[in-house]
Amino acid sequence: MAKLRIGVIGAAGRGGMAQHWHDSNGRSIVVGAADVHESALGWFHRNVNESGFTTLDYRELLDRKDIDAIAVMSPDFTHEQYVCDAFAAGKHVFTEKPMAITTEGCDRMLRAWVDSGKQFMIGFNMRYMNIFRVMKDAIDAGSIGEPKAVWVRHFVGPGGNWYYHDWHASSRNSTGLLLQKASHDIDMIHWLTGQYTKRVAASGALQYYGGDKPNDLRCPECPEKDQCVECQLPKKHRLGGNTMDQCVFRQEVDVEDHSIMMMELDGGIHASYMQCHFTPDYCRNYTIIGTEGRIENLDDTSKVILRMRNRSGRWQNLANHEINVKPAEGGHGGADPLICADFVDMVLDGKRPLATPLAGRMSVAAGCAATWSLRNQWQSVIIPPVPQDIQGKMY
Repeated sequence: MAKLRIGVIGAAGRGGMAQHWHDSNGRSIVVGAADVHESALGWFHRNVNESGFTTLDYRELLDRKDIDAIAVMSPDFTHEQYVCDAFAAGKHVFTEKPMAITTEGCDRMLRAWVDSGKQFMIGFNMRYMNIFRVMKDAIDAGSIGEPKAVWVRHFVGPGGNWYYHDWHASSRNSTGLLLQKASHDIDMIHWLTGQYTKRVAASGALQYYGGDKPNDLRCPECPEKDQCVECQLPKKHRLGGNTMDQCVFRQEVDVEDHSIMMMELDGGIHASYMQCHFTPDYCRNYTIIGTEGRIENLDDTSKVILRMRNRSGRWQNLANHEINVKPAEGGHGGADPLICADFVDMVLDGKRPLATPLAGRMSVAAGCAATWSLRNQWQSVIIPPVPQDIQGKMY
């Protein structure tokens, strides 16, 4: 196979990544796209492939013989079915995170994958961001000794705009934001420490968003739009048909807007994760403490701080290091073009993906367990293992 031919399910939003795959002079092209919104397909024609095949029925995309791989970029609650159908159609698959909205859904996808003999990648693009790769390199080199404790704070300043104006705000579609939003962070805790979560407990609440507004109320028609600080008008909408203008104070909103998650990982590591969606600022901070020091990121892109234990008492300026990280071009701190290239290399060259299907499953399993815990009086939950019939069959 000289060139990978890709079809995209979900042309809007994260489907915009297809621009990195479509290169007639490169190693991949995007043959077509499926979406439930005509406007999203119009965006695809204007920005990705003006002559590409488009359809409102994803099954027509799977039936095409001139498509080798499918990228599933649609809403979370569709991933399980679309991925399983793509494997049944004999396609390689890339899917956005989270892998699914239930652990059982992930296991169904894993079975479909191992039965197909095709390649499978999860869209954990944070693994490709320069700042976190620097942290991973330093930890793997033994700079902080053996990791033992982790703190992660995620202040999601735009949380209302990103998650409460559309389908994300309903648990039937997303399970909750300890899965949807935190799936990245849980995976990064797993990746940076090299260990998976085995037990969780969590607490959280819905204290700012949600309320008594009608479920069909949209910001442009709301009589309070000029006074509402959460108003989302058309100029702020995302690509394609997802208008992102439902009232954030509507009755159906039932996903927690702040939460705390305690994690026990393999290898005796303990971690805590905090998330808030009504904070006025944005910050994503990882602090990892080992037997010889600690490492943390100052922000998402620019600087890593490394502090060493001064065992001898003889150090002066050597104990603390600030590592300036090179800027990168492309979406998500330069990660999007890299993960797209990695998917092509995986299919064409057999390169093992940086983000494996098992990693996708374990992130979802931890997020789902934590969500159950916070809705059940902070009960401790043991993470269910991968079913025995698919253990040993995955890379």
